[in-house]
Amino acid sequence: MRETKSKYAILGMLSIEPMSGYDIKKEIQESISYFWAESYGQIYPVLKSLVAEKLVTKTVQKGAGKPDRHVYSLTERGRKELRAWLAEGASMPKVERNEMLLKLFFGEEVAVSVNIRHVEEFRELQRVLLEKYKAIEKELKATCADNPNAPYWLMTVRYGQQIRQALLDWCDETLTKLNKMVKAAGDKH
Repeated sequence: MRETKSKYAILGMLSIEPMSGYDIKKEIQESISYFWAESYGQIYPVLKSLVAEKLVTKTVQKGAGKPDRHVYSLTERGRKELRAWLAEGASMPKVERNEMLLKLFFGEEVAVSVNIRHVEEFRELQRVLLEKYKAIEKELKATCADNPNAPYWLMTVRYGQQIRQALLDWCDETLTKLNKMVKAAGDKH
């Protein structure tokens, strides 16, 4: 099932503009990697499959003294396939795997100070990500205001900001409770 979703991530990237496999990976890294990742090991086999299905075309640009550049473009059939998939309901991940939450769930087995450290580290990560999302939003507004994709890109950035802010709020609430536990009972273990 993952390959199918990779297919649509790549079709989506190509809906923006024709790109090489390297360009697709770079664009994914710079745009959707906060909620979707693809490796070169996934991209190139999917591109080969998309060419075979006639959803994309491949042209070779000869490079003077450089390796040939393989550029992929979305076909009308590919755009129709992408649009059909976009119109379908989205499947939701069944379970988020979060090691910090797993450790916190079994937090009784270690000193409260260890749990505090885990939550503080998690909080710092959320703070850094929130700042990064704010910078991305500012950059998009400054450089992509005329792009018809910009409102949708900004919506996904706002999602990231809202999630990070909610997680920061949760961290603050959790740290308050953990610090009260330290004061009430002393740090045990």
